[in-house]
Amino acid sequence: MVYMSMQTGDFSYHKDEEKTRKNRIGKFFTVGDVGLIDEDGCLFLRDRKIDMIISGGANIYPAEIENVLLGFPKIGDVAVFGIPNDDWGEEIKAVVEPAHGVEPSPELADEILAYCAEKLARFKMPKSIDFTDAMPRDPNGKLYKRKLRDPYWEGREKI
Repeated sequence: MVYMSMQTGDFSYHKDEEKTRKNRIGKFFTVGDVGLIDEDGCLFLRDRKIDMIISGGANIYPAEIENVLLGFPKIGDVAVFGIPNDDWGEEIKAVVEPAHGVEPSPELADEILAYCAEKLARFKMPKSIDFTDAMPRDPNGKLYKRKLRDPYWEGREKI
């Protein structure tokens, strides 16, 4: 987790003292970003903790998989997230908005999975692909990933 402090004031979540408390260590706070610092001291953000998939004990960052999938020319937009799996905890689901003029089909899903097999480690491969006409985004373009993820978790608790 990436923690930081503000020199010019204090950070708190609006009307959520419990969330503020849970995301603090002393004067440091986090907004849920996960990152790493390289040998030169540069911080690289990997993803958000809330989006991390835990499958078979492995931490999997959806952003890495999404970046690979966006390199496939028949994909216009994509979201990757974890869905329940009784044996592994979570499994990887990809929801794809096909590129303009591309029709969703089982054959397209197979092409996408074959592409992933060339670019990703096996444990990072999506187990299934669903298609959507348009990703749910706010007016600023932020993806509402929870709108895609929540139906799969209905009646279950996320790990």
